[in-house]
Amino acid sequence: MFAVIRTGGKQYKVASGDVIAVEKLAGNAGDKVEINDVLMVDQKMGSPLLAGVKVLAEIVKQFRDDKVTIFKKRRRHNYRRKKGHRQYLTEIKIVDIKG
Repeated sequence: MFAVIRTGGKQYKVASGDVIAVEKLAGNAGDKVEINDVLMVDQKMGSPLLAGVKVLAEIVKQFRDDKVTIFKKRRRHNYRRKKGHRQYLTEIKIVDIKG
């Protein structure tokens, strides 16, 4: 059984036992998280969400992703800007799909 969930503005196809990295969620390692934004379960689709269906997950760890370097340059104008960004992520393990 699989489900399509929405969290952090992105959609993920998950099944029980999957471990995925999503945008930062509140909580510490070991906390339980309930995701109610379920768009699809197996062949049942919502419009836009399925009512009464939830995905139970457990937070594995909080971490930051690899650095992304942003470099801007204009030729012959002595204009250079270098900036870095590291996104906060949460690794979750899908425990169960209810509903």
